[in-house]
Amino acid sequence: MSNADMKGKKVAILVAEGFEQVELTQPRAALQAAGAQTEIVSLKPGTVQGLNHIDMGDKFPVDRLAKDANADDYDALLLPGGAVNPDLLRIDEAAMKFVKAFYDAGKPIASICHGPWSLSEIGVVNGLKMTSWPSLQHELKQGGAQWVNQEVVSDRGIVTSRNPQDIPAFNRKMIEVFAEGNQSAKRK
Repeated sequence: MSNADMKGKKVAILVAEGFEQVELTQPRAALQAAGAQTEIVSLKPGTVQGLNHIDMGDKFPVDRLAKDANADDYDALLLPGGAVNPDLLRIDEAAMKFVKAFYDAGKPIASICHGPWSLSEIGVVNGLKMTSWPSLQHELKQGGAQWVNQEVVSDRGIVTSRNPQDIPAFNRKMIEVFAEGNQSAKRK
């Protein structure tokens, strides 16, 4: 993937406390290496705490609050996982409106591990071929998704992956789909 593919693109990374740190840092580094600008969007100002599985990770500065963020200001959305993070996001009305605005605008979304919880919460998984951390498969299937156990899946501009071991494949597919841009035609 050449740097020109993502040059000028701006990607929102939506996280709350307790995100899986490597699911933010490695995709973010790949996006930036491909020329994209990234911003961390979260629920509270200041910093947001990452986790390394169950151990405390680093704190990252928050660029914008979900309640103040507008999907129109971004080209794509990244949803890292971790069990705590998406559970906090899905009960925050502003965060879910932000995610839904990306979907409704046809903007590409990449989500790894427990991240697809947000997509299930906003009711857009029906008919999507997806993967995730295995414990989410029941909820995604209940929402109408076709859940598969694959390292990365892309369907209608939604890229999903299972876990940190899948990050290299996730990053390649995420950058490919994000570089394509608007996915509205695929979502009709």
